Order: sequence, then C-alpha cells, then structure tokens
Amino acid sequence: MTIAVDFDGTIVRHRYPKIGEEIPFATDTLRMLISERHRLILWTVREGRLLDEAIEWCKARGVEFYAVNRDFPEEDATGSGFSRKIKADLFIDDRNFGGLPDWGTIYHRIRAGKALQSDWSHLAYEEDEEDERKGFLSRLFGKR
Repeated sequence: MTIAVDFDGTIVRHRYPKIGEEIPFATDTLRMLISERHRLILWTVREGRLLDEAIEWCKARGVEFYAVNRDFPEEDATGSGFSRKIKADLFIDDRNFGGLPDWGTIYHRIRAGKALQSDWSHLAYEEDEEDERKGFLSRLFGKR
C-alpha cells in the first residue's frame, strides 16, 4: 500500500517552523509499516531547509521515506505540468475529518486491511418510521 504521511501535527506536535516533540509511537509505527513493505511518502508543506530538517529528523529515528512530496523518488518536481497532488492509497494527516487517531489504531487498522473502512456508527441514532422517510442529511441535522 502507498501511504502519504503528513509531518507537522501527525508525526510531531505542531511547532512549525520548529520541529515539535514526537507524537507517541509515530516513528515506531512508521518503521513497522516500512518493514511490512508499505511505501511511505512524506507529504508536507515544508520546503527547503525546513523540509531537509524534517527528513533528517525522521532519518535519525530510522524512518526513511520512499519519496518526499512526490509519487516516486525519480519524479521530476521541476518539470512542467508537475502537480504536488500525491497519488496514494491512504493519507495519514491530523487534518482528517474526525482528527488523527492514535498511532496504535492507525497501525492495527492498516494491518487488518480496514484502514479505508469508515465507521459512521457514532453519527447514527435509533430511527423510527418517520426518520426512515427522511434523507440522511435531514436525519443528521434535522430537529428531533
């Protein structure tokens, strides 16, 4: 699986432009995913010296990414028509809808093949006959 991983707020706490403290188990989890042959792409807004610092920070902790801000290492980021939009199977980012789960949950869901399954059950409530006739958004945001 190709997995794009954000840096600030995902691997480390937000302290941009500084590097914050590691979020518990982030690098441990990333090393395990790499050892299980997943392709990890560092996907960050950092550029230049700040990007180099983040790459070195990860490397010092045993995390070497397949690529950085591109789909594969050989991709020419300076060519015309280049897009920073990464093509990945999964994106791990603290700005996800619902926030960032803990790294243990992330690892176990990927390992179990459930990383892409959504669990919307926490949005549901017991429906009655009238609710069944309404659409999803009406049930979710409508008056009860």
